[in-house]
Amino acid sequence: MEPSMGAGRRWKFRNVLPVALLWMVLHSPALGCLPDSCVLDLSEVQGEFSSPCYPGEYPKSQACKWTLKAPPGFIIQISFLHFELEEALGCIYDRVVVATGNADVRFCGLTANGLTLNSTGNVMELSFTSDFSVQKKGFRVSYRQVAVALRNQKVTLTNGNSKVVKVASGVALGPLHHLTLCLEIARVKQKQKESVFTYLDPAGGTALALACDKGSMELTVAGQICTVETVLTSSDITSTLKQFCLTWESASGRVAFFFDGNYRALTCGTTAGQVVASSSGGLLSLGGQESLDGTLYNFRLWDSAMTVQQLAGLTCDAQGNVVDWDNSYWDIPATLAQTDSTLSCICYPNCIHLTTRAPSSGTSLPTYTTPTTSCTSPALGCPAPLTPSSTDSTNIIHPATNATADESLFYRMSFVVSDDQGVLAESDIHQTVALWLNQTFHNWTYDVHVDYISYSVLSLLVYRLSTNASLSEVTVSARLASAAVGLPPRFTTSSISVQAVENCPEERPLHYQWAESRPTVTQHLPCFPNKEQTVARTCVMSPQNYTAYWSAPDLTNCTDIDTILVSADNAVEVAVQLADITNNELSTEEVSKVVNKVQELVDVAKINATLAVTVVTIISNVMSSSKAVQAATSDRALRTVDELVQKIQFEGPSVSITSKNLALGISALNASHFNGTSFSAFMAPNTSNPQIGFESDQVNPLAQVTLPPTLLSNLTMTTAERDSLSRINFLFFSKTALFQTEQDGLSLNSYVVASSVGNFTISNLQDPVEIEIVHLFYQPQPKPVCMFWDFTMKDGVGGWNRKGCRVDPQSNSNKTVCLCDHLTHFGILMDISGAASQIDENSNRILTFITYVGCGLSAIFSAATLLTYIAFEKLRRDYPSKILMNLSTSLLFLNMVFLLDGWLASFDVQGLCVAVALFLHYFLLTSFTWMGLESVHMYIALVKVFNTYIRRYILKFCIIGWGVPALVVTIVVAVDTGSYGKQQYGKGDSRLEASEFCWIQSSVVFYTTCVGYFCLVFLLNVAMFIVVMIQICGRNGKHSNRTLREEVLRNLRSVVSLTFLLGMTWGFAFFAWGPVNLAFMYLFTIFNSLQGLFIFIFHCAMKENVQKQWRRYLCCGRFRLADNSDWSKTATNNTKKVSSDNLGKSLSSSSFGSSTANWTSKAKATLNPFTKRHSNTGKGYQTTPKCVSSSSCSSEGEPSSSSSSSIIPVSQVIDKVRGYCSSRSDNFYKNFIMSDSFSNSTKF
Repeated sequence: MEPSMGAGRRWKFRNVLPVALLWMVLHSPALGCLPDSCVLDLSEVQGEFSSPCYPGEYPKSQACKWTLKAPPGFIIQISFLHFELEEALGCIYDRVVVATGNADVRFCGLTANGLTLNSTGNVMELSFTSDFSVQKKGFRVSYRQVAVALRNQKVTLTNGNSKVVKVASGVALGPLHHLTLCLEIARVKQKQKESVFTYLDPAGGTALALACDKGSMELTVAGQICTVETVLTSSDITSTLKQFCLTWESASGRVAFFFDGNYRALTCGTTAGQVVASSSGGLLSLGGQESLDGTLYNFRLWDSAMTVQQLAGLTCDAQGNVVDWDNSYWDIPATLAQTDSTLSCICYPNCIHLTTRAPSSGTSLPTYTTPTTSCTSPALGCPAPLTPSSTDSTNIIHPATNATADESLFYRMSFVVSDDQGVLAESDIHQTVALWLNQTFHNWTYDVHVDYISYSVLSLLVYRLSTNASLSEVTVSARLASAAVGLPPRFTTSSISVQAVENCPEERPLHYQWAESRPTVTQHLPCFPNKEQTVARTCVMSPQNYTAYWSAPDLTNCTDIDTILVSADNAVEVAVQLADITNNELSTEEVSKVVNKVQELVDVAKINATLAVTVVTIISNVMSSSKAVQAATSDRALRTVDELVQKIQFEGPSVSITSKNLALGISALNASHFNGTSFSAFMAPNTSNPQIGFESDQVNPLAQVTLPPTLLSNLTMTTAERDSLSRINFLFFSKTALFQTEQDGLSLNSYVVASSVGNFTISNLQDPVEIEIVHLFYQPQPKPVCMFWDFTMKDGVGGWNRKGCRVDPQSNSNKTVCLCDHLTHFGILMDISGAASQIDENSNRILTFITYVGCGLSAIFSAATLLTYIAFEKLRRDYPSKILMNLSTSLLFLNMVFLLDGWLASFDVQGLCVAVALFLHYFLLTSFTWMGLESVHMYIALVKVFNTYIRRYILKFCIIGWGVPALVVTIVVAVDTGSYGKQQYGKGDSRLEASEFCWIQSSVVFYTTCVGYFCLVFLLNVAMFIVVMIQICGRNGKHSNRTLREEVLRNLRSVVSLTFLLGMTWGFAFFAWGPVNLAFMYLFTIFNSLQGLFIFIFHCAMKENVQKQWRRYLCCGRFRLADNSDWSKTATNNTKKVSSDNLGKSLSSSSFGSSTANWTSKAKATLNPFTKRHSNTGKGYQTTPKCVSSSSCSSEGEPSSSSSSSIIPVSQVIDKVRGYCSSRSDNFYKNFIMSDSFSNSTKF
């Protein structure tokens, strides 16, 4: 025993040692790197961090998190300097997740390399997770803090004193006898008690506050509480940010609120004579205890009470002279400020959105002036003096109404006067009614219409207020009715109606804002563009029906853009005036006039750097107009820009001029020593305009042009012309509306850059110009086309031309590199429809998971099926088994290549990707082909049955099954190797979760060799499926000892078995259209990815002969099957029984799940029409076969030795089979579709 035990120990040590060595080799990278802690808080102004063990491979099972923090008023900007992680669909293995503040962005593979991200607040988190398997190099990230103006941020109001937005300690409010306070506020949900802002004096008393107590709005001034519910209700504060302005005057205690265009005021007598912030040292805070639950923006405070006209013209960027919405005035906790692109006054990094209260010019809206009138008495079309009406010290005034001493009210009165006798003339009636109305009202006009004996009277009553009491319509009607007794007895009145004449409504035509006005009021506004003059407009009334309407504006004092005179002497003044004009929204006609004036200016003036800045600003402002407005003048504007860059005079090696939408750079050129150069456009920190760089090492440029050293080699010019080459120009258009954005089904998806050398045309370059342009929108499956702007196209209007330009392979989803042999305006047109996805992100993730799990299972069970038939020689003796082995082999390789495709695509090796796509295409076609051959074999076996002999049957099937797909793939490669390559698919809301996949790139090849090929196979299989099912159902129908339920179940099992074997589920692709697209995509993915598993279940695991072989060789104990019970043995004295079982087994032992146990290769020569014929054909069977019952047909014997080498004529076989099958053939179904044991036990 001792020696054997020692030997056992040595055996164990010898087996453990290689395992230990292998473990050390596999874990050597991890053992060589001891990563530091990767859960860090970073608050430096700028810096870098990287994945653990960078630049080596990162360790397994890592969970890292970097939290980047910046002070209030700053955001975080990160750039991925290098990025390489394990590639996977949905980044389910290794991934980086960046939390920007309002979204979580996930990256893996190479997708984030070179990408820059900004946070929405002053905190950003980056998390890194790795799994237990594949490792890559990792990533390196740089970060920095970028200052953001407070006007680009809103703050969240919170309860408690731990996090409160308050005025900085260095800001002194000073004594305030008058104040104007404006803010924008939005409420999330209403509470019983809530505070908007509070100012506490040094003693802790409330000097100024706005709050809501049990639904009632209260304003506290100098400790005095004033209820303002009559002018401001709690419901006025909604979930949308809205501006409210508050004014207070100490002398009168008058409090007013201005919002939604309305001015509402009341008098709080208790606040009269009070002073706010009488001493320094107080605290102004937003939110705090019992704070309003919502957000606040643009809080500003002035030390004067603005008038209604000033409030109406107040812009969002007007600065408060006491407190302004700027970082220098406030102390804001880090987590409360957040950028929002929808804010009314945001301007970072560009002026994204401005409301009408904040025009792009940044100046205030025109203010209203009080009109002067020479009318001696008010009448139609003549303004009447107006004063605000007042009721209980509360009044509502429309801000644009021009008011002076008092106010007149206008009433439209109508009634019918009837003459009972009907004999008076019209003039008499006119005189009588006029006398009566004159006695009843003063200041009136009327119009009498005669209608038989009834007279319809329409009159206008002008009631001039002399007291604070107003005159209502009911009072006028009552007075008119009571005065009817003053008419002669023969006259009666009826249908009395009194209506106040409506105001002229507010109108906002281009450049002007006419506020709602009472009749006869004339408004005066500054002219556009000459604001020194005024335009007048009056609210007049129609003398026919006494309705109010606006008259046409009186523009006689205003000058037009066309009247501006341009000369070399006044070029600077004209440019400044045009820049001011283009700061406003312009019509198409006005834009055309501006471009004409700029053309004149460029033609006549000497353009120095200062003037060039103004002209570039004008063009940039024009580019801010709508696309429709720019369309009419785009060609002239582009030609003007080209002429401008040629005329700019500058000193030094280079000059750059930037604006919001246009940037240009000019570099001095020495034609004799030109060695190439580079221009780039980029966004610098803390700037909103694109900048121009003259170096080639710019990080993450928006666009870059690299000119080769051979740029001037092909130019044919004289010495004088060569000496005149003094400059190289570069233009960058960050807005592309001047260019046609769609052409020939393609859409512009990039910035536009232009480059030129002096006034010379550069073409047919020896080395191409390299233009790198960033995409405007991320495209998961880009199909870029490089084009240049050709001014000669479309009769001089211009258009995109692709001649001489091509796409460089370095292009990716974020940028495109163009190689062109000439210089002009370059852009990228992207086939947007090629990248569109029909499946949402969530469904795509689920389908991907099902696909990979299903393909993995199919690969495993296809291998199991193949190994079973290879291991057990008796299972593969017949043709159906061999066909099944070929189909399983094809499915195994198809699933394996598909599972490895995405991983191999991540290596970014073109040749490898083409090879993977080719093999994937090939094994897909072989799978289709072998499914078709299965149906062909079933047709021959079931329909033809006898008198069919095919020489070298399996060899010919293999030539077709493996050779035809190889021929198809070879033809595709020979025609165009570019048909295979890398594609991208999958998307999310952020469009950053696209995955790469090697597959067919040509749609023609795909629809021809995949879709068309499968259609042919599918039609063949459908036909064979129907024929086979008819045969099965017909034979099963002859059984009389089986119930209807049993028949249905048998037929259903037949359908399921053949469906997966013949690939009928691939037909779901034909139904994946329209509203049912997603449903059929799920069906297609589930059933086809699991095809290998289903074939293993129905055509391997459920076969009786396979189960017996497994039990005989793989099981032990009571589950092991004895050798003498093998299906190849018999106890019937070596006689051969022929029944319907044998027929089914001869037809299909694998494809149909039958048992071929009773047939050896020699016995098959007797009844199987496809076996090779032997030379010894004169011998027959020793015993006469007979049909037996199902119970006796489950096990058959081997033929005797005497019969092993003989066959009988086919005619005799037919006669015998006909006789044998006259009895019941219950085993036909069992042997044709599935095993006998499964038929007898449905709980297998």
